[in-house]
Amino acid sequence: MKQVKGLAILLAMAFLGIWFHGVGYAGDKMLKDRIATVNGKPISREEFNREVENIKMRFTQSGQALNSAQIMALRVRVLENLINRELLYQESRKKGIEVSKKEVEAKMEEVKKRFPSQEQYNSALKRAGMTEEIVRYQLAMALAIEKYVEQEFGKKAKVTEEDARKFYDSHPDEFSQPEQVRASHILIKVAPDADKVKKEKALKKIKEVQQKAKKGEDFSELAKKYSEGPSAARGGDLGFFPRGKMVKAFEEAAFSLEKGEISDIVETPFGYHVIKVTDKKKQGKISFEKIKDRLIEYLKDQKVRQEVVAHLTQLKKQAKIERFLKE
Repeated sequence: MKQVKGLAILLAMAFLGIWFHGVGYAGDKMLKDRIATVNGKPISREEFNREVENIKMRFTQSGQALNSAQIMALRVRVLENLINRELLYQESRKKGIEVSKKEVEAKMEEVKKRFPSQEQYNSALKRAGMTEEIVRYQLAMALAIEKYVEQEFGKKAKVTEEDARKFYDSHPDEFSQPEQVRASHILIKVAPDADKVKKEKALKKIKEVQQKAKKGEDFSELAKKYSEGPSAARGGDLGFFPRGKMVKAFEEAAFSLEKGEISDIVETPFGYHVIKVTDKKKQGKISFEKIKDRLIEYLKDQKVRQEVVAHLTQLKKQAKIERFLKE
């Protein structure tokens, strides 16, 4: 099925914005430069701007440019997500839900394990405009909200195998699987309008890395060491993707490769890439038995999400919310 998500991931996407693209940190002190207040609790313009810029950066990295109307819509959505998060967190506090330091530190370790070195972890923090204090605060907040949502809604949401089968039979297009490849890449960044010297320097570097890969050196380790893209910490792994998800030159190269094959150097607006295809999937339909468990969880997530959205609507009616977004 397309985009089946677990409860924690769904909530993070919908309301929390945790990890390194988080919605920020307000703490308990009053902030002069506020973008909103929720029952007297301020949400800072700094955290709002940081989240907007992080999302815009992700669009840019995927080759998409947002127009002014889309940026305005993004800003409105980010603000509402910040307000949603604060409302849910305040409710978790009312219910006496607590998050221990041990739980937060365990999540911190999970975050750090995503990076091959402390240096790359520190660089990721810096790029996102974050500190460890901010990350810890966000994780504590996210864990409290997740506990609250599970307690109030998750435990009550029931989905049977029969429910899953009905959904499967009535949504055949949802379970069609287009041709996909799983690829890893190594990126050496260079701007399209860079001068000749910079382009030659980047090209020389990617050629050297390509030769190492073609001589049999571990591609994943090379990506961790040399790649300048956001997937470097994962060994360059981009996961599975169908046609239409990557920039044209990258996509054409990836889909032309056989499993295990390493590409020639590919130039895109991001710079120079070396691509390795690690797996392929043919076009087809996913069987019910294969998708059943994930589908049940997906439908449960949908129920929980609907309940949370309705709950937030009520909370907003009862709350005192001030918004200071000006355009």
